[in-house]
Amino acid sequence: MDQVIIGVDLGGTQVRAARFSPALDLLDRWVEPTRAHEGRDHVLSRMGDVIARVMPDDPASVLGIGVSAPGPINPRTGIIVAPPNLPGWHNVPLRAIVEERFNCATYLGNDANVAALAETTRGAAQGYKHVIYITVSTGIGSGIIDEGRLVIGAQGLGAEAGHMIMLVGDRVSTLEKEAAGPAIARKAIARLQGGARSIITERVSDLHEITAKVVGQAAADGDALAVELIAGAGRLVGLGLVTLMHLFNPQVIVVGGGVTKTGDLLFEPMRAAVREYVLDPAYCEHVPIIPAALGDNVALIGAAALVTTRGGSYL
Repeated sequence: MDQVIIGVDLGGTQVRAARFSPALDLLDRWVEPTRAHEGRDHVLSRMGDVIARVMPDDPASVLGIGVSAPGPINPRTGIIVAPPNLPGWHNVPLRAIVEERFNCATYLGNDANVAALAETTRGAAQGYKHVIYITVSTGIGSGIIDEGRLVIGAQGLGAEAGHMIMLVGDRVSTLEKEAAGPAIARKAIARLQGGARSIITERVSDLHEITAKVVGQAAADGDALAVELIAGAGRLVGLGLVTLMHLFNPQVIVVGGGVTKTGDLLFEPMRAAVREYVLDPAYCEHVPIIPAALGDNVALIGAAALVTTRGGSYL
């Protein structure tokens, strides 16, 4: 039988597994709700059952299993430390649990790192060895590829660009707290409560129903306040990218996540901030800042890529 790879995406909402060819072509896929409220053991059992759904008849044909999971994670030890969207999980030896059930080499990575790996092996950054990936969604996550290797740090906790510290007035904050989806919504609510006019108010029955998606749709329709808010988030993300460019000198930057559905309304202020604030044009003039390419399957592809790259060490 032909050899295959299993990719798994353990999320707070869904557990997904897929069977891939060694070239990372998708062959089969299965999805179940996570039901995280039922507790760790139930979720682990469900994840195992989902993996079993996509296993081939001959388990010996499986080259390995890759698992994308919410951080913080230590990929070196295979332990999930304390994922915020999986209550009751703390220092769970996920790799050992999967290997024991399936008797197969297993690799573990946090979801943003795994997405970076996916975009580098099969997506927008294919062919590059120095890549920064950042996702702007409910949070801001990131993954960094340097010399063809995933940067994870001593305990696998590195490359958390969303938690870069910034000072807002006299308040210490982070890039995520100021530019992710909930921040966009929070700022919209504050401006509207302060008397600003916007079509956003026509699209919700209560201001607290406002989300970044609502703001983004209003921006796409030309609403001035919504355009300003999306642009503000783009500018802040761009400033974060400046720091990353100074630190890692990438060849390409890939930006994914739900907020990027606003397109150039986000990307142009982001790129403008990069051009304005880099130490020298050499840092950015040949570095494209582009949208992610892989969509909803990015975590599954990246999980499978953990196997082909031996944990992200050899692209």
